[in-house]
Amino acid sequence: MFVRFCAAIACVVFGSAHAAQPATYPVKPVRIIVPFAAAGGSDIMARSLAQALTASTGQQFVVENRPGANALIGTEAVAKAAPDGYTLLLTTNIFTINPWLYPNVPFNVERDFAPITLAGSTPNLLAVHPSIPVKNVKELIALAQARPGQLTIAAAGLGTPSHLAAELLKQSARIDLLIIQYKGTGSTLNDLIGGQVALSFGTLAGLAPFAKSGRVRALAVSGSKRAASMPDVPTTAETLPGFDVLTWYGLFAPVATPREIIVRLHGEIVKAQATADVKQRLIAQGFDADGNTPEQFTEVIRRDLARWQKVIAEAKIRVE
Repeated sequence: MFVRFCAAIACVVFGSAHAAQPATYPVKPVRIIVPFAAAGGSDIMARSLAQALTASTGQQFVVENRPGANALIGTEAVAKAAPDGYTLLLTTNIFTINPWLYPNVPFNVERDFAPITLAGSTPNLLAVHPSIPVKNVKELIALAQARPGQLTIAAAGLGTPSHLAAELLKQSARIDLLIIQYKGTGSTLNDLIGGQVALSFGTLAGLAPFAKSGRVRALAVSGSKRAASMPDVPTTAETLPGFDVLTWYGLFAPVATPREIIVRLHGEIVKAQATADVKQRLIAQGFDADGNTPEQFTEVIRRDLARWQKVIAEAKIRVE
């Protein structure tokens, strides 16, 4: 499958001359489709970028939320859009998870999209209720080994990043945790704070205030480096080498979008990420502005596709 993906990227990078667009792009409003409801992390990221892109290009970049079917509806809309640079997708790493969850995804992530850039990312925070007698990941593993199948860990829905982070923790540490599925992050947070579940992976922005107030205990961040906002909290990888789970946010166009447009969008987004206003807004939400090239973003996608295929297959997760 990755061979086809590379071919698609090459098509974008070395697009034929007849596909070239005027250097004046954009000449009309650009839609950024977010396949999630308003007010979430992806919506915040999209609106921050849209505001900066509108200011820098002189054309409106308009965010359109199309939630539903675990992001499949909005993502399909972009896959089928005209490859002219006026319909873009801003999504999360659910993009690399869905192909392994659903038997009939209505698009091919390796064939139908042109990566533009990684717009930003945030680690998850692994936290426990204060009643659980552990202070770090090593103690958590020991307790789980002593109580196989008894410690509960909340997940924000089947196949969500919090669910797969929990599955990866189980597999990496070779422990048996009881995963409890919820419908959204709000419910997981409420039950973690209330002590109905023992632990959970949650967004840094969502969990950090409760960790700082003592209502939950922060054990580790899920990324490969410590979070600037919580430097005293270790990474999971400090106990389980190689553990690295981020929620990333990336921008895509339909695959046949001309190279000139991809280059323009990439440059404008990198410029936007460097502005003080966008930086401040993203940092306040716990995001790192991780702009990279289309080629580097392709490597992120390739890595995630391989990893989540393995995790999902081993956990036998399937959505019918």
